[in-house]
Amino acid sequence: MIDPRTLGFDPARLARIGPFIDEAFVNKGKIAMSQLLVARYGQEVYRHQSGVARADGTPLRDDAIFRIASMTKPVTAIAFMTLVEEGRISLEDPVHKVIPEFRNLGVYNGGGGAVPFMPTKPCAPMRMVDLLTHMSGLTYGFQNRSSVDAAYREALPDGGRGIAGFDHFIAELARISLEFAPGTAWNYSVSTDVLGVVVARLAGKPLGEVFKERIFDPLGMPDTGFTLAEQKRDRLTDCWAYVPGGKPRLIDEAANSTLTEPARFEGGGGGLQSTLEDYHRFCRMLVGNGTADGVQIVSPKTIALMTSNFLPGGQDLTALSRSLFSEANNAGTGFGLGFGVTIDPVRALVPGSVGEYFWGGMFSTAFFVDPVEKIHMVFMTQLSPSGAYPIRRQLKTLIYSALTESHT
Repeated sequence: MIDPRTLGFDPARLARIGPFIDEAFVNKGKIAMSQLLVARYGQEVYRHQSGVARADGTPLRDDAIFRIASMTKPVTAIAFMTLVEEGRISLEDPVHKVIPEFRNLGVYNGGGGAVPFMPTKPCAPMRMVDLLTHMSGLTYGFQNRSSVDAAYREALPDGGRGIAGFDHFIAELARISLEFAPGTAWNYSVSTDVLGVVVARLAGKPLGEVFKERIFDPLGMPDTGFTLAEQKRDRLTDCWAYVPGGKPRLIDEAANSTLTEPARFEGGGGGLQSTLEDYHRFCRMLVGNGTADGVQIVSPKTIALMTSNFLPGGQDLTALSRSLFSEANNAGTGFGLGFGVTIDPVRALVPGSVGEYFWGGMFSTAFFVDPVEKIHMVFMTQLSPSGAYPIRRQLKTLIYSALTESHT
């Protein structure tokens, strides 16, 4: 590891991060394990690891494999943009160009009626950009807020993960009204799963193969995928659920996990397993404006476009979000093409830079990239839901407090 001082970090201040994680979370049993990596200009300046991989005390390996859930979404967005760069699809194209099942989607018009008899009214076609920005009018059943959410829970009780292949998933979605007219509001949703279907149909192969060919193999990410190889099972961590006032509950025991079975549905919105090192490589590509180690995945202008705020009028999510849950805090946060984007650190109430982008997963994994300071962070653990503790915001504060040389 390079001397952090040569990259504008105070080693003593960085060294406060590990004890904080351990004393506030791991030692108190709030999370079973943690891995953290901080880098600048793509070079590692700090790493910390603590806890155990499994309830039986199995040590946490450097190459431990974690369920990264919605941290799959930025991967899907990058894969889609590689197709845009090849001229095979455009952001303004209607989704029904690739998914004709969506041609006649309408907006929920209130009143009663169950699927497929929900009252609807016509709306403008959903566009590809609406999928990338979560402004599609789609939702998640777990939002548990509206009649449309309820229809999702009826038609897709497990979010679609148990469906074999994506055609049935799309067919079910096509029977349900949209929450709102595409482009008029923001709602954390299955949009990126639909985007994954677009990518797979355009490429003519399973989404996992597209990821491997276009992103994982070029960047050297051998341990990231939808299906865990049996010979890697010993590296998989247990997964836990938060219990208010009690000890976390084991929800997926690594030794008996079904993640080694072929994925029934390779969803663009979640489902990948990965390692700290693999996702570090993905972030190095992002901070390198689309290139890492001489391998170009997308162009600098594509990264700049993806990490701009696409919310109408430059608004933040407080103005447009209808979600009861997402992986982004609303104040001071806009949204780009697959990423939450910080547009006002003052409103966000946490140190950072304008233009910083990020996302996380339901099991509390997280990453952020600061294109101004050329800093990125990857954090791995396994506790659902991700909002159980404010650890992500606390880590950001600790990381920026160790910065001694700023570009702003």
